[in-house]
Amino acid sequence: MSSTNIPPSGARGLVERDSQYLWHPYTQHKTAALPIAIKKGKGALLWDENNKEYIDAIASWWVNPYGHSNTFIADAIYKQLTTLEHVLFGGFTHEPAILVAEKLMEILPKNQQKIFFSDNGSTAVEVAIKVALQYFFNKGEKKTTIIAFENAFHGDTFAAMAASGISFYTQAFQGMFIDVVRIPVPVKGQQQESYDALQLVIKNHSCAGFIFEPLVQGAAGMVMYEQESLDELMRICQENNVLTIADEVMTGFGKTGKTFATDYLVEKPDMMCLSKALTGGTIPMAITTFTQDLFDAFYDDDINKALFHGHTFTANPTGCAAALASLELLQTNEMQANIIRVNKSHLDFQELIKNHPKVTTTRVLGVIFALEIKTESSASYYGTLRNKLYDFFIENGVILRPVGNIVYILPPYIITDEQLLKVYQVVENALEIV
Repeated sequence: MSSTNIPPSGARGLVERDSQYLWHPYTQHKTAALPIAIKKGKGALLWDENNKEYIDAIASWWVNPYGHSNTFIADAIYKQLTTLEHVLFGGFTHEPAILVAEKLMEILPKNQQKIFFSDNGSTAVEVAIKVALQYFFNKGEKKTTIIAFENAFHGDTFAAMAASGISFYTQAFQGMFIDVVRIPVPVKGQQQESYDALQLVIKNHSCAGFIFEPLVQGAAGMVMYEQESLDELMRICQENNVLTIADEVMTGFGKTGKTFATDYLVEKPDMMCLSKALTGGTIPMAITTFTQDLFDAFYDDDINKALFHGHTFTANPTGCAAALASLELLQTNEMQANIIRVNKSHLDFQELIKNHPKVTTTRVLGVIFALEIKTESSASYYGTLRNKLYDFFIENGVILRPVGNIVYILPPYIITDEQLLKVYQVVENALEIV
């Protein structure tokens, strides 16, 4: 259609207007179905341009724990916008950023003493990896290897992508990355293999840091492993002067049942990466936190030892206001009770479904539920089975994004019992079509 023949925007649907200019993430536009145009949301619900209702059972990529169009967060954003919407953070500061830091210090592991603002989960990881490498450089040591789990996902910027192990995300860029060596995830039965692999990597490489998704690998299909195993891996790193980086972008702010997944651990990481639910799904913002020792390695008369990293919207005051409101909501008795309620519902559904003849395994942690569907061969990440399931869920008014043959539920904490029951029923019905 030539530009002279394009009808006015008001005469065309949103999907048609979208397809003219927009390029969507993780999408092969030649083969993918057209996107669904969402007009509004409230609580755990979304409505498309035809007024079809959907339950957002994955909290829109895990960012909306308090529901869509949350008025408490919206009011905090509005108030901040009418006071100070943004100011550069280079050479300036403001109270919202200070309040976020003070609030986080109340709930972070006690060894975390400094915070660095950025824009999203990938950049939070990018900052952590750069700090790990420069920390040793500043001390006159050369350590260039980062350790990561197999099938990890840490983001799409270059260092974060290098640390990620899902190959089709990264295969076009092989040979361009920093040095990353992978070890097996210490799932049940493979703990010793993981410990041995870590020790071998440290012996054979000059390792600066070990990055991990604590207790749950999100994009890999909600793969879960035990706290004791991660504690052992972290002890091995500490004994060998390898920095530890907890990527809590997905797991942070209540999703595992505790404020942070690292709250389950005896050992505490040197760095933590936070984003997604940090602002309740409203304004992009991320934070990387550090021990005092890490900060001190950059504190020097030599300007070259500074951390030369920044973002235009670093510590955006409006985002800080959203984060403060989100943190306040998380700590209410009502929200904590919601997390417990969703967890109990997941456990009840697990008991109901775990012996289904088409289910291989199920797992639950906090508000995260996952099941693996039996298949005759391995199911590809975006393969036929995944697409069949996704289409079924959408047809039935539930937003779920299967990972191959793994179906997971990670809903907003405020989802109602009735809505949860519908999600479970649709998942159970989906087993009959595979």
